[in-house]
Amino acid sequence: MVTLLLELGVPPHTVQALARHADVDITLKVYARTNLEAIRQAAKRLDDHLD
Repeated sequence: MVTLLLELGVPPHTVQALARHADVDITLKVYARTNLEAIRQAAKRLDDHLD
């Protein structure tokens, strides 16, 4: 659930509240998973920006 909400663009603090985590760091470090496609997209955006 956490990963999907973050991928949908829901702000981390909102996801934290929905997941009932005491700290947003737990939400981001433990429960959020980065998928390979998201990594590729981020690398492409960075590459496009640096060109």
